[in-house]
Parts: sequence; C-alpha cells; structure tokens
Amino acid sequence: MPTPPPKTHTPSSQPPQAPSRRGFLKGGGIILAGGAIAGAELGVARAAHPFGSDSIKIGLVGCGKRGTEAALDALRTHGGEVKLVALADVFENNLQSAYRSLKGKHPSQVDLHDRRFVGLDAYKQVMASDVDVVILATPPGFRPLQFEAAVQAGKHVFMEKPVATDAVGVRRVLAANQIAIEQGLSVAVGLQRRHEVRYRQCIERIQDGAIGEIMFARAYWNGAGVWVRPRTQDQTELEYQLRNWYYFNWLSGDHIVEQHVHNLDVINWLMKSHPIEAQGQGGREVRDGIDHGQIFDHHMVEYTYAGGARMLSQCRHMQGCRTSIGEFAHGTQGSADLANAILRDSRGNVIWQSDADRRDTNGYAQEHTDLFTALRRGETIHEGEYGAHSTMTAIMGRMATYSGKVIRWDDAIGSEIELANTAAMHSLADAAPVIPDAQGRYPVPIPGGKTKIV
Repeated sequence: MPTPPPKTHTPSSQPPQAPSRRGFLKGGGIILAGGAIAGAELGVARAAHPFGSDSIKIGLVGCGKRGTEAALDALRTHGGEVKLVALADVFENNLQSAYRSLKGKHPSQVDLHDRRFVGLDAYKQVMASDVDVVILATPPGFRPLQFEAAVQAGKHVFMEKPVATDAVGVRRVLAANQIAIEQGLSVAVGLQRRHEVRYRQCIERIQDGAIGEIMFARAYWNGAGVWVRPRTQDQTELEYQLRNWYYFNWLSGDHIVEQHVHNLDVINWLMKSHPIEAQGQGGREVRDGIDHGQIFDHHMVEYTYAGGARMLSQCRHMQGCRTSIGEFAHGTQGSADLANAILRDSRGNVIWQSDADRRDTNGYAQEHTDLFTALRRGETIHEGEYGAHSTMTAIMGRMATYSGKVIRWDDAIGSEIELANTAAMHSLADAAPVIPDAQGRYPVPIPGGKTKIV
C-alpha cells in the first residue's frame, strides 16, 4: 500500500475542487485572479480532483538520464495505473534512447502514438496534450519557463531540482507556484531526501530537541565530477552548450546549484528556514580546460541563519580526492549524522539510530508515490516554495564564491541579473547566451569585484 504523503511535504494540502474524474473545464479555461507571471496573464485549464483508481497520464519533458529515471520511477508506483503518453526533448537521439528504455521496461504503460516531440519548443506540445502530470527534467536553466507553461496549461508538476539558475528565475518560479496553489495544482520537486523515512525520522527528532539547540551544521557534496562531451564540427554554439550543459551557468547554475542543492536543502529543512547571508570562496583549480565551460570545480561557503546558527558547505569536483556526501548537525546537547540517521550525545555516544532499511527508503521512488497518492485522494502537494528557497540558497552561495564578498539574502533574491532569455530560443541556430574567445575559453567569474554578481 502506498505511503501517504508526509505532512511536512504538504503544508497547504487542499480538498478536491472538482467532483469528477475529468471535470477540467477543458474548453475555455479559468482566468487567474493573481496577476501575471513574467508579464503574461495565465489561464488554468483545470483544478485538483480525486483520480481514485483511474489512470494518471504523464508527459516527460527532458529525456536525458535523470528524466528517464524519473519517468521509470513514476511508472513503477502502485495504487493505480500510470501511463506515459508524451515525450519531448531538444534532441532526437535523447528522445529515442528514453523511449527504448521506458518502452522496454514498461511496454504496457508507454502509449505515445504520435506524441514524440523534438526541438526547443517541443515542451509546448506536451503542455497542449491530455497529460495530467508533466515531469520537467531538462537542464534547469529552462525550468522557470517550462514551469510557467505547465501552470498555464493546468498540469500537475513534478520538476527536478534545481528549479532555476538565477534569482530572476527563482522569482518566476515562486510566482507561478503561488498560482498553482490557488488553482489546486500539485507541485513536487526532486529533492528526494525529504521523502526518505530515515531523514524524516532523524529531522523530526532533532526538531523535537533530541540534541538541543542547533548551533552549527555541515553539508558536503565532494566527488569526482561529471562527464565531458567534446565539441563536434557540425555543432552550432548553442547545440554544443546544450549538450555540454553542466559546464554553463545559464544551464546548470554551477555544481553548487545543480548538485549540492540536495545537501543545502536538508539543512534548510532542519532549520525550518533559509539562511540570511553567505560568504565563501571557490575556483577552478583542476578542471580548467576549454571543455569545462564557466563553472568552478570547488566551492566553500559559510551560511548564517537568522538565529545565528552557521552552516559550513563544501562541494568539489576533483578526481582522486576524498569523496564525502552528507549532512551533519551540532547542537548544545549532541550531534547528528543525517545521511546515516544517527544521533549522538555530547560525549559521542549513540542515543538513537534509525532501524529503517535503506532499501525501503528510496526517495527517488517515494517522491512519485507521494505525488500520485495525493492526486488519487484529491489532495495537493506543494513543494515549490521550499524548492525555490533551497535553489536560491545555492545561488546565493555561488554569488559569494564568485564575488569573494558577503552576500545577503534580500540582495541575492532581488538580483536582476538574468543569465539567459530561454523564451527567445527556438532553434539550435539561435545565438548562445555566452560565447568563447579566440582560444575557445568562456568568461569565468573573477572574485574581488571584477565580475558583476548581484
């Protein structure tokens, strides 16, 4: 039997607003009483309703590895039928690879017909189709644009983290999320640790005072790095950047945003808030070739929360170095290893350890189970706000390491620097947001005031 959505994930759960399976007002739509998103008034086609045991139709936008795995997790859920009925990706080869994997593993649940869409505008065709839930798994630079489109189309959303790569995008996501709440649409975000039993057990005990007042926390994602996809002669500049997206800030936000956001989100969850300022340092010590775009290979950030507690954050992409991925908290009466769900007293003695089996706490699967369980009950999940705040926490850390200065939350989230206008991209022949110099090198931030950051 599916685990019901945890209360911490659905702070604004609402009763169903439509009595029937597909009473969506498919024709005219609903004019939003909330104003505009990015200058455009949105019309929502449907509100929350109980799916019961009926089939839930999903569409996947972004057919890379993460998108394919998210769709597989969605198709594996129990409690009622789930069907994949639409795919979209910028690249034909990505779409075909995802289709083969998904159809091969779940042949009866993949029913696409002619709903395979390719190109930079392909997401629009998924939004126009009869899907109930859209999975957004493109490079995160496109997330605000596509999330707005999903809300406008009246779709429930599962979107991968991070939800933006700059503060302008975060604000767009927050605005669209508010309209989604008002219209009874569920919004889930791929910060799967919040759906893992061990994490939930551990954080609940800490918040109940098991180790006293939290004074200090640590968050780590130190690993070997990711793939490199060298340039080919037939590629346009925009295609090269899209295929090598991890190394461009407008697409990934740097690895502190794209990857380390998981660990930062855990500490925000623990602290019940986001930090109010950050200062730190970073650079390109090892990964500094022409294939490595713009991003740093290491970041070290000190975050401060409103109550005075500090978090030290490390993330590194270097081969041959120590790997460390996890989160720790230190209180006035003890400490916590959150990833391993262990609490210790001030002398280091274990006072509690989760007995939940790791094999039964797969957050990647559980986040989809929680979403679909809520939809079948006519409830809504609202994870957009904390997803946006944790994304902004990571962006603020990047601002600190790129500038070498203290960055305050209000200044960071109010920044008007937009890394790319993704809405203007319709063809791979379009101009790329950044271009290399004559030696093939891209502009890289230089701390100390030489690069405008906020």
